[in-house]
Amino acid sequence: MQPTEVLIRPILTEKANTQQEKLSRYSFKVNKKANKLEIKKAVEDFYGVSVVDVNTVVVPGKNKTKFTKAGFIKGVRPSYKKAYVTVAKGETIDLYANI
Repeated sequence: MQPTEVLIRPILTEKANTQQEKLSRYSFKVNKKANKLEIKKAVEDFYGVSVVDVNTVVVPGKNKTKFTKAGFIKGVRPSYKKAYVTVAKGETIDLYANI
């Protein structure tokens, strides 16, 4: 897989920003079929950093209901895979460069 096929987007939340500052750990939404080795290679190729560790988790989908004039509408948010990538000490990834 190409790096753009593996990495979907970075996750920019308060928790992710705290981990970036304190632990040099970055969060990405990734392809569900990608494994840890593919994620590591994609981050190294795309951002030019050396990756120390990759942890993954599959976030389950959530049930959502909405009340409308027609009544309740039920749906499900899709599940996705999240990767926590730890880079080498002293290296950083500038996630805001392409904005």
